[in-house]
Amino acid sequence: MSKKPSDPAKWRPATLAIHGLGRLPKAHHAVSTPIVHTSNYYFDTADEVEEFMRAKGQGRVTHEHEYARYGNPTQQETERKLAAVEGAERAVLYSSGMAAVLMTIMTFMKPEGHIIFTGDCYRQTRDFATNFLGKFGIGYSITDPTAEAIEEAIRPNTNIIFTESPTNPYLRVLDIPAIVKVAKKRGIMTIIDATLATPYNIKPIELGVDVVVHSATKYFGGHNDLMAGVALGSAALMADLYKMQRMMGATPGPLTCFLLERGLKTFGMRMEHHNRAGLAVARMLEAHPKVEKVWYPALASHPDHKTGMAQMKGFGSVISFLVKGGNAETRRFIDSLDLFLITPSLGGSESLVTQMWAMSFFDYPEEFRKSIGMVDNLVRLALGLEDVDDLIADLEQALDRI
Repeated sequence: MSKKPSDPAKWRPATLAIHGLGRLPKAHHAVSTPIVHTSNYYFDTADEVEEFMRAKGQGRVTHEHEYARYGNPTQQETERKLAAVEGAERAVLYSSGMAAVLMTIMTFMKPEGHIIFTGDCYRQTRDFATNFLGKFGIGYSITDPTAEAIEEAIRPNTNIIFTESPTNPYLRVLDIPAIVKVAKKRGIMTIIDATLATPYNIKPIELGVDVVVHSATKYFGGHNDLMAGVALGSAALMADLYKMQRMMGATPGPLTCFLLERGLKTFGMRMEHHNRAGLAVARMLEAHPKVEKVWYPALASHPDHKTGMAQMKGFGSVISFLVKGGNAETRRFIDSLDLFLITPSLGGSESLVTQMWAMSFFDYPEEFRKSIGMVDNLVRLALGLEDVDDLIADLEQALDRI
């Protein structure tokens, strides 16, 4: 008696992260995707080379791989699963999250064009806008992360709106449908860095966004042991990104892709823990007498609480807050933590802590730092997979030492 096959279109993110949209054959019937360590792939005959080149020019494929900079079987399988989780037609993997961001912007920017970035964006994204876009003859604006502010910043030559949601470190949650509406009315492309959300908590493509980028180093990898980035969207847009990737060579190696795909197998379980831990710790911090203010969208005190609750399933493991006091009190708190490692990044198995101005904005002038909220007592936590009660106890004892 044959059973009715299940419908992959109805699978949830945790299942899609393991299986993609269905099972593909693997070498030697391996359960895990093999690591294919090679820089190039051979052809059996000269005629096969000619047919391959002709087919490639016509958009057909007759020989699966040619050269490692153009792709790898381990990479291909990982891209397939990432696309399934995001609900995208195709994914393109890169060697880092910033490679994904910059390659996406450079692929779609236009001569004498203009790009809108929203404030509270990742420091390196901001630096690219301020230090390099002008060299390409591209203008830019940095606006508040609202649809109204974005619409006011649009110029006749604006062709890209680049934003993040939630933002880093203040976890601003954007009204994505409203921004998409503004963009589509003007024929402007929308690109969103959704690293802090992940498709477990929101799927921007379903809300009309053109391209989604992630630092796969974070929640996708999940173990603080790899560096990768990914862009996702329609097959047509990803084809353009793939051409740029082939030229620039920002391709991840097969071992990185293997680790990333392995991380995806526990993606759903980890995100459930991150969402649960984030909410518990945020509530504890907000109630603590030595904490001045907390930013976490699940809290009613967050400026985007209503938008976040309407759009997102959960809010992950990143929490930002102000310690009562100044630089000395903040450093004493951080140095008193036992379970939190002082380092940037997020989404991994170990809990991390940063004093934002010192770790990420040290080389900015103090006046500018304060203008964007990088004050001495701002702390960002990135909770790991430790027991939530242990994390809370560690934070409480460290705050008690101030």
